Amino acid sequence: MIKTAIALTRDRARVAEIGRVATDFGLDVLLARFGLAHAADDSADSPLQLPDRTRRAMEALGPTFVKLGQILATRRDLLPPAWIEEFEKLHSRAPTVPFDTLRPDVERALGAPPEDIFASFDPIPLAAASIAQVHRARLADGREVVLKIRRAGIRTGIEADLRLIAHFARVAEAASAEARRLAPTALVAQLARDMLEELDFTNEGRNADRLREDFDGDGRIVIPSIHWPLSSDGLLVMDYVAGVAPTSGEALRDAGIDPRAIAELGADVVLDMLLLNGRFHGDPHPGNLLCLPGNRLALLDLGSVGHVSTRRRAEFLSFVQALIAGDAATVAETLLLWSGPGGPPRERIQRAADRIVARHGGGPLVLSVLVVDLFPLLREEGLLLPPDLLLIFKALITIDGVLNAVAPGFDLAAAVGRARSRILMSRLTADRATNIVTLLAEVDRIADDVPRLLRALVRRIDAPIEPDAGHEIAASAIRSAGRWIALAVLAAGAAIVAAMLA
Repeated sequence: MIKTAIALTRDRARVAEIGRVATDFGLDVLLARFGLAHAADDSADSPLQLPDRTRRAMEALGPTFVKLGQILATRRDLLPPAWIEEFEKLHSRAPTVPFDTLRPDVERALGAPPEDIFASFDPIPLAAASIAQVHRARLADGREVVLKIRRAGIRTGIEADLRLIAHFARVAEAASAEARRLAPTALVAQLARDMLEELDFTNEGRNADRLREDFDGDGRIVIPSIHWPLSSDGLLVMDYVAGVAPTSGEALRDAGIDPRAIAELGADVVLDMLLLNGRFHGDPHPGNLLCLPGNRLALLDLGSVGHVSTRRRAEFLSFVQALIAGDAATVAETLLLWSGPGGPPRERIQRAADRIVARHGGGPLVLSVLVVDLFPLLREEGLLLPPDLLLIFKALITIDGVLNAVAPGFDLAAAVGRARSRILMSRLTADRATNIVTLLAEVDRIADDVPRLLRALVRRIDAPIEPDAGHEIAASAIRSAGRWIALAVLAAGAAIVAAMLA
């Protein structure tokens, strides 16, 4: 049985349920390893089966544990491939529930029955997940929309799970060296932050608005508009988008969509989000993407959006470019930078970089294959990557799998090259604009002083000078200064003209 604390007695029913599920799936051995249960006999346990059973137990325990597994799926620097493979299978599946179960919350959010608000409303669910259920409707102006409705009572259950998982993490971190390596309290902090953000649908709505603004003017990218007057923290009303999921090239061709064009667009979009905008879809799997006629791409389910600092974007681009160019020295420098103080010795990282570049440098970049080599090597060397970097890798690996499904053999390296050009142009444009503003501000600051300084200089030059050696030197200096000031005035004028033209 799972060890518990008196402080958790209010959640004792859930603790009992977790213990029962753990026993049903044979996870006593795993819990004992992390100090969460008494020692168990693991002689009959197969390590190949344990990841599968753990994943199934998480699905049985519901959305909080599914989300925890999804976070663990990003930790390739900590977990072996067998565990990552299982955790990547986790999705928030759930059976639909009758709309009458959700009706009280919907009417409270809308202020009236949905039949009074919408021209038509379908009580039969379009889709369902563990946190929400989706229904179609039509506005009075004829636009098709969907209602994403939070499941009744889901917040209370998730908050209880977060309390329990936080307690289990503290116990495991104190009792098990193996658990301490996973930094469970930090993982739980990330879990709590992500879950609470996903429970508030206004976060997803704001994410949609920001990403739409990032791609403003690009008609190839479709992000459903949010109908804010009808939305709230538990109800999100957005445009309905019909399209084809990018699961295969054949399905796209049947719909009149070019798989190669979609692959190139998908790569460009994700790389722009990651490296140019610093705001990206955290889980771009086929269920969250739709391909539309005209070779367009729709981004859906934006509850999970990651952020990348300008510095991290530059570091990651440098890493990928060095890998493509076969530059092992730069790859090693970047890995050392990411490892931070107390990381592995430089020599070990250099050897690791040499091995990675030898296998993956200078050719087509297939991230899924690269990761198979890179992360086990990083684990061997004891190198832990920053969490935001792991989210970048996860997003790229996910989209890489999608793109290769619709266009086998797609080379992400070419897309990285295109992204690099766009990034450089963006930086040059931004730097030029900043420099122009700075220059104009400085010219404006000194403009009022220029006439006074010129008049003083003219008076000084016109003043009579005694013909001795000292005065001759002073006169020469004044004439030289006059020439320099004249040149400076001309340069300032030229700079103003250039700034205005730019």
